[in-house]
Amino acid sequence: MTSPDEKPDNILVVSCHPLERSLCRDLCNHVMERIGSSDHRLNHLDLYEAGFDPVLSASERATYKEPQYLSGAVDKQVRALLEADMLILVFPVWWFGFPALLKGWFDRVWAPGIAYDHGENAGPIKPRLMKLRHCVAVTTMGSPWWVDRFVLGRPVRKVLSRAILGACAPKCRFRMLTLYGADAVARRDVEQFKRRIDGVLTGVLNQGRES
Repeated sequence: MTSPDEKPDNILVVSCHPLERSLCRDLCNHVMERIGSSDHRLNHLDLYEAGFDPVLSASERATYKEPQYLSGAVDKQVRALLEADMLILVFPVWWFGFPALLKGWFDRVWAPGIAYDHGENAGPIKPRLMKLRHCVAVTTMGSPWWVDRFVLGRPVRKVLSRAILGACAPKCRFRMLTLYGADAVARRDVEQFKRRIDGVLTGVLNQGRES
């Protein structure tokens, strides 16, 4: 069993934004450049470029409680998730939630027999993603920070950390970086945010190395 203190070897970046000249694309490119300069194996899934279908089909949903989930249509994405020991998500927060494609990725890929097993007699689910040791979410949001934190209670952070990772990858260390007021953000604030990203990634990527 690997330790969370070991540096990750296989990094999966999942990005989700429809516009090529968006702030999220710029941040994703920055993340890719930062990881590309290291000696880690990198796999990038752009959900829009890949034409990912977020709709959970009737046949897939029908097998959610069966011994074998029907995952054939998303086998490539499943393999990428299972091989990853670090996951980086880059996406905009819309209506204080996930974009539809990213929500569909969780619905179809983080499925029973892959990310978790059902508990007996409708009991607590059992995690399967024990290899996943780190997750970093890089997000943008149009609202100010205080609306997210005090009015809504940071719903995306809670769902990721408590519901998804907490249930499926309990050994995973989670960090979330959000650029607030993204609709009218100044370039200097973007550059400062990128430095925050660099600091977090450097800390994770250098783990396990001798000083």
